[in-house]
Amino acid sequence: MLEEKNILVTGAGGFIGSHLAEALVKKGCNVRAFVHYNSFNRWGWIDYLDKHIKDSIEIFAGDVRDPHGVKKAMQDCGVVFHLAALIGIPYSYHSPDTYVDTNIKGTLNILQAARELEVAKIIHTSTSEVYGTAQYVPIDEKHPINPQSPYAATKAGADYLALSFYRSFNLPVVILRPFNTYGPRQSARAVIPTIITQILSGKRKIKLGALHPTRDLTYVKDTVQGFILAGKSDMMGQVVNVGSNFEVSIGKLANLISELMEAEVELLSEEKRKRPDKSEVERLWAENKKAKELLGWTPSYSLEQGLKETIDWLKENLHFYKPGLYNV
Repeated sequence: MLEEKNILVTGAGGFIGSHLAEALVKKGCNVRAFVHYNSFNRWGWIDYLDKHIKDSIEIFAGDVRDPHGVKKAMQDCGVVFHLAALIGIPYSYHSPDTYVDTNIKGTLNILQAARELEVAKIIHTSTSEVYGTAQYVPIDEKHPINPQSPYAATKAGADYLALSFYRSFNLPVVILRPFNTYGPRQSARAVIPTIITQILSGKRKIKLGALHPTRDLTYVKDTVQGFILAGKSDMMGQVVNVGSNFEVSIGKLANLISELMEAEVELLSEEKRKRPDKSEVERLWAENKKAKELLGWTPSYSLEQGLKETIDWLKENLHFYKPGLYNV
């Protein structure tokens, strides 16, 4: 059980991390949020949570690249949800060094500290991008690892590092591998908020990258439930997909969103938004049997339900976004 336990969430100021921290507080957990230090004392999306939720969270500002700060943040925590990472794929083409430092070295710092402090459980966050373009579908956990971007390569390296600590030191690690999570608070680097914010700002020529690749989309509340069930479970040393077991192309997704928003749009595929040909993940479709068998997890939100909630939230929060700019 997680209730009344001391829990650390790294990357808690981000999209999924803030939702996870919020859900854990509601379950009665003692949550410490590891947020990225900045001179403005901003805590990311935690700043915008309901006051009673925010006041229940202990904030630790630091940097996962600093082993001393990581160990201090993990003191007295029984469970660690490790979500902190650099995630933008286009930016990983530009600055791969920072991805190695944050995603691999940062994960090493978490694992080393967990070993020294004898943490009871670490849930490490992976990504479906480590699989690359599907070699068969649906993609199960035995699918070959074939990262096609510097981002995906660093996440694959972090995954293998975490598994090596389980095998070498019996460190209690679980790897959760979300597919394409979406929902409120997501960065405009992702395709769904990119589409919605452009439509909300009055644009009818919607600028996107490639339209043909397919993705397996999971609403953020379902993804968070996967994390919580992984935290409650007894399993160790396992990799578990969290995905919805369907695929939809970017083009069809954009058309669905425009229908839900009652907007007639034209989709434009811009070269600067496309990945290099050999780096484009053409197809993602998750097999989620293992999540159901080991965690009792299945998604509860349909794509249409999740999109409607996301649209409604973005209508109220469009001021956080810059729809006219391509966000790398």
